[in-house]
Amino acid sequence: MSATRAEIAVVAVAELFRGDGEIVASPMGLIPQLGAKLARSTFEPDLLMSDGEAYLLTPDGVVEGWQPFRKMLDTIVPHGRRHVVMGANQIDRYGNQNISAIGDHARPKKQLLGVRGAPGNTVNHRTSYWVPRHSARVFVDSVDVVSGVGYDNAAKAGPSAEKYHDVHRVVSNLGVFDFGGPDHAMRAVSLHPGVTREEVVAATTFAIDFTGAGTSREPTGDELRLIREVLDPEHLRDREVPA
Repeated sequence: MSATRAEIAVVAVAELFRGDGEIVASPMGLIPQLGAKLARSTFEPDLLMSDGEAYLLTPDGVVEGWQPFRKMLDTIVPHGRRHVVMGANQIDRYGNQNISAIGDHARPKKQLLGVRGAPGNTVNHRTSYWVPRHSARVFVDSVDVVSGVGYDNAAKAGPSAEKYHDVHRVVSNLGVFDFGGPDHAMRAVSLHPGVTREEVVAATTFAIDFTGAGTSREPTGDELRLIREVLDPEHLRDREVPA
C-alpha cells in the first residue's frame, strides 16, 4: 500500500523525536500528535506523553505520572528536557516564528494567538515546527512579530539565551528543513516523495539550500498499520494534508 502525503508527514514528525529518549514530548496539533505517538510506539518508547492537561499516559491510556503546569515550569522547561512541536503562521530563514499577529504590531491586519509560550519554548528546550500548507505567506523574509526566537535573535541576546536554544527542524506538507545553512539559515533536509525543488522555491520567499537534500522516507508496513488502524482510524490526517 502506498503512503499518502499525510502519512509521509506523520512519519517525518515522528523522526523529529528520534534519539530524544526520556523527555516530555509536547506535540501541538493533529499531525504532530500522531507523529509523537508513532515515535513512542516504535523507535522512541521512553518518550513521555501528556494527555494535554496533567497526566502522563502509556500508549494504552494508563496514567503513569502527573504533570501539572507548575511542575513543567519548575522541573522540565528550564532544563531542556522537553521537545515541543508548534505551528507557525510565519517563519523566516533563521527560525523566527510568528503566531501573534500579521502586519504592523501597533495596528495588525490580523490578530492571531499572541506569543503564548513560544519565547520560553525556544530558549529553554528543543523546538520544531509543523506547517501543513507550505506557502510564501508562511515562509517569509522577515516575520511581523517574533514569537518563537530564531538563531539570529538568540545570538543577539547572548549566551544565556543560547544555552538551551535549539530550533531543530520544520516539517511542512512539502518537506523537512533544518537550520544547518550558513549562519544557521534554513536548508532542505528532504523533500516528500513527488515534491520538486521548484515547488518549494515557488512557495518560499527566501533562498533555501538544497545541497544534500534527500527524499523523505515512507512509512514501513508496521507504521502504516499503526497510523491507519490504531492512531487515526478515522483518517483525520487527510483533512489536514489532502492526498
